Amino acid sequence: MKKIITGIVIAVVTFIFGIILFNSTFYTVEVNQSALIIRLGKIAYIEDNPGFHFHTPFIESVTYVYTGDILYDIPVSDVITSDKKSMIADNYVVWKVQDATKYYQTLGAVRGRAEERIEAAVYNATKNTISSMTQDQIIAARGNMLTEMITTASNSDISQYGINIEIAEIKALDLPDDNKEAVYERMISERNNIAASYAAKGEADAQKIKNETDKRVSILTANAEKEAAKTIAEGEAEYMRILSDAYNDAGKAEFYNYIRGLDALTSLRGTNKTIILDKNSEFARILYGE
Repeated sequence: MKKIITGIVIAVVTFIFGIILFNSTFYTVEVNQSALIIRLGKIAYIEDNPGFHFHTPFIESVTYVYTGDILYDIPVSDVITSDKKSMIADNYVVWKVQDATKYYQTLGAVRGRAEERIEAAVYNATKNTISSMTQDQIIAARGNMLTEMITTASNSDISQYGINIEIAEIKALDLPDDNKEAVYERMISERNNIAASYAAKGEADAQKIKNETDKRVSILTANAEKEAAKTIAEGEAEYMRILSDAYNDAGKAEFYNYIRGLDALTSLRGTNKTIILDKNSEFARILYGE
């Protein structure tokens, strides 16, 4: 019985030892991961190829480093513009380990330590960038321009840790609550002044266009009246010429005078009308049949 128990114990111990030896000998590297093989406290080599790998047990240990993109939301912070306006910046970053050796040697490959350094670097970059600009310039630069400035400045401080900040962006840039009302009123006043300026310019341009149009209408009307008077005069002249041509002999002229005389006599229609005529007038000749 003792031999059986002893055999079972030996088997269990051997099995446990085998598992420990197996775990100490083999390791697995996943995608977006680097395995640092540490020998006597120093990096012996780095394995980047995904898959199943072997290392010397007990002497060497494995430290894993994630090399993919990591999102980190940085706590909000107060910053001051160059014109002494207080603003609240809320940043986020996307970072990754670019040099696993530096990352291990400086931060022990501890993510918490890395994010502490990133938070300080981004805060300093944001503070320095915003303090070099006025509030109006910051509002105008919001977006890609401000993001590029902060990202570049952040990397200049953090690259020594083997870390690269892919993007450091302000997701919210706001005013302190006690300043919002005054700033909003100032912005509304400025926009109203701009609107009034545009309206005044529009009215001036409209009046200028109206004056020019009235002037052109006056000129066109005057020219039209001049042309009309000229045409009427030419027509009357032509009428007189045609009339003169029609009665340019004695017979036609006499007949014309006779017709005109008859037309004039129509004014004598009715009763109690008297007309005094010269005996040589056309009327007298018609009446006496001469």
